Amino acid sequence: MGDKKILCIGLVCLDIINVVDKYPEEDTDTRCLSQRWQRGGNASNSCTVLSLLGAPCAFMGSLAPGHVADFIVGDFSRRGVDISSVAWQREGETPCACCVVCPPRGSRTVVLSDTNLPDVSAADFSKVDLSQYKWIHWEGRNAEEQVKMIQQVELSNNTLPQQHRITVSVEIEKTREPLYQLFHYGDVVFVSKDVAMHFGFHSAASALKGLYHRVKKGAVLICAWAEKGADAMGPDGIVVHSDAFPPEAVVDTLGAGDTFNASVIYTLSNGGGVQEALTFGCQVAGRKCGVHGYDEIVTKTE
Repeated sequence: MGDKKILCIGLVCLDIINVVDKYPEEDTDTRCLSQRWQRGGNASNSCTVLSLLGAPCAFMGSLAPGHVADFIVGDFSRRGVDISSVAWQREGETPCACCVVCPPRGSRTVVLSDTNLPDVSAADFSKVDLSQYKWIHWEGRNAEEQVKMIQQVELSNNTLPQQHRITVSVEIEKTREPLYQLFHYGDVVFVSKDVAMHFGFHSAASALKGLYHRVKKGAVLICAWAEKGADAMGPDGIVVHSDAFPPEAVVDTLGAGDTFNASVIYTLSNGGGVQEALTFGCQVAGRKCGVHGYDEIVTKTE
């Protein structure tokens, strides 16, 4: 597939991140240790990590013109992420999230102002030149439209030899019923711990066994379980596991899941196996938890 890109479709927002030494009590004034602006959103964060790993990548999502979008576009450019497919909206505002990161507790608390900005539509996606991409990843959002997008990829894939077909992955992170239809549409499906627990499962392995019937034939289902690592299962029914790789000190877990997803996609898209991808995903996500932001997550050996 040469230098074909990985496209991530989903949310981009502005994260205003406050780092504190203890979580603030309600109705108090307190000082933070540091504050920064950071480009956020699941699909957007995954693009950051893919770029740091050296993968040609692109982002597709919605933006509204203004100061926040100017910051976001500048940061995408700094990272070398292609945003030529961004859907510029005439109404709504670019979302903003206020994040409180508390290293002593290893917690990150997010309050998102999810504005009236329309999500990317199937009509927007129909303008994309699919020949540029070897892998397209959807962060589950407006599932009905996203299914239509994936069906466009399936139609295109049916006209191509196997080696030139686009791999489709989906992330089902939120416990929202409409998102569950996406299980059936990914070659690789990432299901969150929250969704697994919503269905009554108490481990990644039990979630994979209990939810695998929802995915399409031949798919790989993956579930990360925080400090307990991550598991995956393919059509052979064998559960593959990787332990977590925690840092010496947990500093910033914001975006750790997006980092895991991107690292798994990076490995699989370059021909790596599921076990290798899981392990690498846990390693890079662990590094990410030990640093603020993303710049130091990739070592010189990678």
